[in-house]
Parts: sequence; structure tokens; C-alpha cells
Amino acid sequence: MRTIALVSEHASPLAPPGSVDSGGQNIYVAHLARELAAQGNRVDVFTRLDDPSLPRTLAWQPGVRVIHVPAGPARPIAKESLLPYMGHFSEFLLHYFRNNWPIYDVVHANFFMSGLAALPVTREFGVPLVMTFHALDRVRRKHQGSADRFPAERYAIELELVRRAEKLIAECPQDLEDLVEHYAADPAKIDIIPCGFDADELAPMDRAAARVALGWSPEKFTLLQLGRMVPRKGVDNVIRALAVLRRRHGVDAVLCVVGGDAARPDDLATPELGRLRGIAHEEGVGEAVSFCGRCDRDRLALFYGACDVFVTTPWYEPFGITPVEAMACARPVVGAAVGGIRSTVIDGKTGYLVPPRDPEALAERLAFLARHEQTARRLGRNGLRRAQKLFTWNFVARDMLRAYAGLAQAPALPRRTRREPMAEAALAAK
Repeated sequence: MRTIALVSEHASPLAPPGSVDSGGQNIYVAHLARELAAQGNRVDVFTRLDDPSLPRTLAWQPGVRVIHVPAGPARPIAKESLLPYMGHFSEFLLHYFRNNWPIYDVVHANFFMSGLAALPVTREFGVPLVMTFHALDRVRRKHQGSADRFPAERYAIELELVRRAEKLIAECPQDLEDLVEHYAADPAKIDIIPCGFDADELAPMDRAAARVALGWSPEKFTLLQLGRMVPRKGVDNVIRALAVLRRRHGVDAVLCVVGGDAARPDDLATPELGRLRGIAHEEGVGEAVSFCGRCDRDRLALFYGACDVFVTTPWYEPFGITPVEAMACARPVVGAAVGGIRSTVIDGKTGYLVPPRDPEALAERLAFLARHEQTARRLGRNGLRRAQKLFTWNFVARDMLRAYAGLAQAPALPRRTRREPMAEAALAAK
């Protein structure tokens, strides 16, 4: 049995997915923690306290505790603005370890700020540091340019973490390539371990029954877009493709968009919705696009099960859990040929890959699936087999434990030199 500290400064396993700063990383941390515990380990998740009503320590699942770290005001703060509070986060970890040592066999940090906060404690106590970045500065800036609002020092922090961590977890082959190309990472330190899906939560279901449960039309060719409502997810591209699909290809199709910061679609709570509504009206498909708001996890299978095709065309995607979830529900996926989607969706076998920001190419593939129902069903069945073979959380946790097992305890540093120079300088500046 191992005792594992998962550090996830902005992405709590308790947060509902789909809001602006709650998405794939929350799902990753929540399910990884739960499955590691199910395989006989003890897990503590350290995440920032963003609500004063939350307990300092919560026994969340069997074998899993969530420890809320006081770092900055106890309210939601955009992750792009959290770096100044990582010094407080790090001091809490140091205090906690000093008062509870020995306790952890490995510290697994998620995102660069978690790594920054965790580095001093791993050095002082000689605990191996494992890093999953979830997104990389150089890749984000390539695709988002000036729209990226993270501090400029992020890249230097990531460079140092790549050098200092004992193990780097890449979520897909593209992630590994980016670490090597942009950060000179040692390939020998990198393991490729993807995200997963919960087979108890997501499974195939009867399409007609799912549509009845949701109140959807039983006949219309229905597309589903599900995820965070932020520009880089490319929902505008899907809306424009819907217009081409209806106008040029004559398909009576509709689009359901699930996601946002509120259970009901609210333009004030989720500003991106207002922009997307405007695009839908400009394209003449306002009546064919339904915005459904955020969806609780226990209802996701209904939405996946009710659609004909799942569509996701982000500009870039470090991994992208939603295509795997759709495949687990036996639905074909049409996705952008970027990042992790290129490794989860097999073009022509489980769905199709199209260029991002190309509504005509997307509409062409959707029109083909609308006219070839048997092919769509075959792609869905192939996707289900692929998801069950490669992407369950059981497999993910098993591979993660194998990665942890290959790490040796590093010698603890003397207390007077316990902080690495990079961490000392970066944290002192916050």
C-alpha cells in the first residue's frame, strides 16, 4: 500500500465539471484519487480553499481525503490569477508535512502551480515528485497568443519542474513530443498515461429512451457538444458547421450544447454563451441550437446516449476527455485533429478527424454520417471497444502505480538548504 499526495491547486475533485475553471483536470484528479484508493492505497488531495464553509479536511471517498489549503481569499479566483498565492500554499504543505511526517510515498502535482507549491516539500522530505502538467505554456501561447492570461514566468517555472521532477506524466503522444521539443525533457523520465472514463457512470443506452428522458425530438439528426464554454473549445466552429450542414447538405440537424457555469444557460454566469448565441443567429440556426447549461455527472450518459454524433473541435486540446466518454457510450466522434484527440479518435474507425476552424470539412463528415446510419453505428461500436480496452480509470490507476513504483526515495535535504533556488525565488516573489 502507498500513501499518495495529489496536489491540485485550482481543480478540486469536489467541483462540478463544465464551469470556466472546472473541467478535465477536476475529473482526472477525482477519478484517479478514487481508483488509486480502490486499489488499496491511501490518497490525500490538496486543493485550494475557495469556499469558507468547506471543512479543512473532508473524508470524501473510502481511502480519499480532500484537504483544503488556505491560500488567498476563500472564494473562486480565476486560475490565471492564482500564482501570487502559491507561496501560502507551499507554506501550508511544509507545515502539514512537518507535523504529520512520515506519511507520503509520492507527491503527484497537477498543473504548474501545484508543482511550484509542492517542490519545496518534496526536496525537504525526499519524496519523489511526479508531474502532470495538463497544459503547457508554450503550447497554449502558440494557439491562444495574447488571449493567454497566465503570467509570463509560467514557462520558466515549467522548465524547472521538468528538470526537477522524478517522473513526468504525458497524457498522449503529442504531450510527450511537446515536453521534449519545447522543454528539453528527458524521454526516459516520461510515461504516457491517458485520462479515463468511469464504466459505472458511462455506458451505451437506448437512443430513443434517452431522447424521451431529455424531451428531445425522436427524429432529428442531433449533434452534441459538451464541455467548458470557453473560446478555445471551438463551439463557434460547430455552430457554423451546423449552418453549412442544414443549408448546403440539406440535413435537418440540431445541436445541443452542454456546459457553463450554471445549471441553466445563463449569459451572465457564462459570458461565452452570449457570443455563441449571437453566432447562431447570424448563421440562421438560432432555433436549431439548444444551450442546456451545466450537466451533473449522473446525467451525462443521457446526453451522450441521446445524440447521433458527438462533436468537439477545439483549437488545441492537451488530452480531451469528452471524446473518450462519448466512445464509452458507443457514439461516433468527429473531432479536431489536435493534441490528444488525435490519439483517442481513430480516423475512419471510431469517428473522423477534421481540421480545427474548418466548418465546411466538419459539415461534410457530419452529412456523411447522417446519410449512413449503419456506418455511424459501426464507428460507435468500435469506439466502445477502444474505450473499454484502453481508457478505464482502473487501467489508468494501474499504470500510474507502476510509474510510482519505479521511483526511489530521494535523500532529504538539510533543512537549511531545503528549498530549491528556483522555488525559493519564485515563491518569494508572490
